Amino acid sequence: MDLDPGLAALRPLGGFFVLRTPPGPAPAADGAPPRRLPTLAQGYEGAASDGHRDPVALRVAAVGDRLRTGEVRVAASIAQQGLAARLWSAALGCATLYGRVPDLDPRLLRWDALAAAPDDLWLTELRALPGDAATLTGVVLHGHLEPLAAVLRARYGVAAGLLWGNAGSALAATARELSRWARAHGRTDVAARTRALTGELFAHPLLSTAGVRTGTAFRRRSCCLYYRVPGGGLCGDCCFTRPPRSSPDTASG
Repeated sequence: MDLDPGLAALRPLGGFFVLRTPPGPAPAADGAPPRRLPTLAQGYEGAASDGHRDPVALRVAAVGDRLRTGEVRVAASIAQQGLAARLWSAALGCATLYGRVPDLDPRLLRWDALAAAPDDLWLTELRALPGDAATLTGVVLHGHLEPLAAVLRARYGVAAGLLWGNAGSALAATARELSRWARAHGRTDVAARTRALTGELFAHPLLSTAGVRTGTAFRRRSCCLYYRVPGGGLCGDCCFTRPPRSSPDTASG
């Protein structure tokens, strides 16, 4: 099944799966042209856009403001996990429903770093790639999550184990949601393809040590630090059973 121009099959799956495609963002309500959004490549390169800070810095600051946390590593962790969830959702959703994956080259993906969750992504050109695990690994893991992790480690001191735990957690959550949708709609083919692809993805060395999978459940070996957000707590797949009293470094993996 070929990718349709609007990736319409993703829409019933929810906001984390939907990917904007050309012509892109609509004009503002007052008729003004849409803002020119930076690409994810600019974020990974630390490039400024339209006179503002680079989009990764903008996103981390925006997430920190919304969560009311002054701990930049906490904001960086939650921001990274949210973007990882969006990328896994769009890619794995297409792979299971279409059997093809759009090329998510960071230079083709524009990102509204100031938007509310989930991250607003706009794919400027639709190029179909094979929908296998090797392609998903290249498109999401190597194309996005590795350069993003490098930026967050260098700039904010976020531990590598935490970031790969976030990536694994986001992938597991994506697979659970796809499986839930497939069961509800009698799509045994989608459920089987989701299981197979997710299993292959988790075999990658960067993800195989991120946590333990039991069916669709996932228990990570690190903590995303959400418990340090005012009013926050532990996530369902956290390595902890109760919020620690130690410093964030001991929870980062």
